[in-house]
Amino acid sequence: MKRKKLVGGIVLASGLIAAAAAFAAAQLDRLENAAQFAGSYTWRASPDWFGGFSGIELSADGAQMVVLSDRAHLARADIHRQDGEISEITLRSAQHLRTSKGRQLLGRIMDSEGLALAPDGSLYISFEGLSRVVHHQTEASRARVLPRPNEFRGLPLNKSLEALAIDPQGRLYTLPENALNADGEIPVWRWNGAQWSQPFTLPRRGGFLPVGADFGPDGRFYLLERNFVFIGFRSRLRRWDITEQGAINEVTLLESSTGVHDNLEGLSVWRDAKGLLRATMVSDDNFKALQRTELVEYTLPE
Repeated sequence: MKRKKLVGGIVLASGLIAAAAAFAAAQLDRLENAAQFAGSYTWRASPDWFGGFSGIELSADGAQMVVLSDRAHLARADIHRQDGEISEITLRSAQHLRTSKGRQLLGRIMDSEGLALAPDGSLYISFEGLSRVVHHQTEASRARVLPRPNEFRGLPLNKSLEALAIDPQGRLYTLPENALNADGEIPVWRWNGAQWSQPFTLPRRGGFLPVGADFGPDGRFYLLERNFVFIGFRSRLRRWDITEQGAINEVTLLESSTGVHDNLEGLSVWRDAKGLLRATMVSDDNFKALQRTELVEYTLPE
């Protein structure tokens, strides 16, 4: 009897969350100049490593993706669509990442979070257990660890380099999940291929924390943020133009209600077949049965 009540409670809770998601999506669609909900897909697969996705990159046409788990697995998959919405995902390959010495990543150095694909197809990955950014020619190759500035060494465990993005000039940008500067702003570091600098900061607004970033095909910088409360997650998406003077023209594109989506952490911005900007986000299910690996998509205003 207790088990039946528990299952019934879970089903009821899931139904309420789904209803809330549909209502909130409808409300967002009525907002002028806001992101428009384009669909969501729950991805299920059987490998033991599957889950915990914190980074995502889609191809220019949205038909292939690379996803990164926070347990140092990188996977590639094909995305099948029907009328623009995701209808199926086919897993093609998976690789456990290696250290600079060729060993499998294990323990506290394994917490991979941010993912950025370079124009030559190589991969950059940021970590928050031991704060660093590494470069892989392929997912099967050894890591090359980029120099670690003193600022990285002082970042808190489990709250550091969560987001990673690469701009049209091939420069990397990373920022911590929760390590504000003395002015209460989010520091942003940039790697130009030779050294790190801190060209600008971003304003912290409300209880949201940065978890994912990307440069879109429009050249603008997009930041995915998360806020957690007892009954679920909220997500926010902001955008800036990046200039020599810093980040300007801040726009909030999306701010979801609690429970609308799962724990969205990875972000990829691309242009769909209709020419619309589209944000694809993936959730970290924390390897928990009550959460899910969800791909969520919104079309974005220009």
